[in-house]
Amino acid sequence: MAGMRDIAYSRAALRVLDRMPANVAARIRAKIEQYAADPESLANNVKALQNAEAGFRLRVGDWRILFDEAGNVIAVIKIAPRGGAYE
Repeated sequence: MAGMRDIAYSRAALRVLDRMPANVAARIRAKIEQYAADPESLANNVKALQNAEAGFRLRVGDWRILFDEAGNVIAVIKIAPRGGAYE
């Protein structure tokens, strides 16, 4: 198993995390960290995206985390509720 990868949050993603309820934000951060440590563990909740600014999306309940992977870094680009994530 490869080591834990670094996670970089965009300013917009951090803003969304700050505004949501603390328990939801903690759950989202935990899922992102779990994916960084072991991508296979969340394979069923991660999908590659077509024609989007991000390469992948991670589903956490009704929230979508759009991110890209570059080498050892996971770049979290956008965090949004299900309906508005892909606009």
